[in-house]
Amino acid sequence: MRYLVLTDIHANLEALDACLADAAARGYDRVLVLGDLIGYGADPNAVVARVQALEPAAIVRGNHDKIARGIEEAEGFNDVAKSAAQWTLDALTPAYRDWLVQLPQGPTAVDDLVEICHGSPFDEDAYIFDELDALRGLKTARRPLCLFGHTHYPITFELSGEAFKSTGPAAAADAQLQLQDGVRYLLNPGSVGQPRDGDPRAAYAIVDTSAKRVHLMRLKYPVDVAQGKVMKAGLPEVLARRLGLGR
Repeated sequence: MRYLVLTDIHANLEALDACLADAAARGYDRVLVLGDLIGYGADPNAVVARVQALEPAAIVRGNHDKIARGIEEAEGFNDVAKSAAQWTLDALTPAYRDWLVQLPQGPTAVDDLVEICHGSPFDEDAYIFDELDALRGLKTARRPLCLFGHTHYPITFELSGEAFKSTGPAAAADAQLQLQDGVRYLLNPGSVGQPRDGDPRAAYAIVDTSAKRVHLMRLKYPVDVAQGKVMKAGLPEVLARRLGLGR
């Protein structure tokens, strides 16, 4: 099975379409979505429609998706995120809002190898940045490979016995990780639509369960088009600027 893995699209249609076109050329069987379809970007309805059409094998909600239930779900957001959340809430059609409200909370087991979550396997809203949280996540996960998002930062944590290591983002357009027996993995493929690792290229992954291999992709997309839509929509200017910076 080849799973296309998408996370943190954040209503960036240009980035999503670039990832889908690239993945189609590489080939995949089913789709896994790790949350935050909406928020920040100017195309929430179009992005939800694209994801629905993919008929994901598994999908979990992100913290931005939960604002479909009402702006009170934006508690803890900064002023820019709150402004974008209110704009998104107003822009969403009732049908797409209802669909987002029904998205399940992670973690979700996909098969014997893979499970997915948004923030972490122990808390859907937790951010995994440091070693302690990563170790907790590795020990909480129910499958050898747990895929997560939320931080917008591509990273892989590995635990083999008591040996722990982490590998940060690769510069290559296609990096590969060979999964080893007896090793547990906590992997963030990076954000489709809001990269935060200083690299503005869209990120996604393909997990090949037969080969026990993960392909981590980065690709350019028309950032200027996405930026123009953000500005035209009246969203905060900083959201357009950060797309070009990957921050």
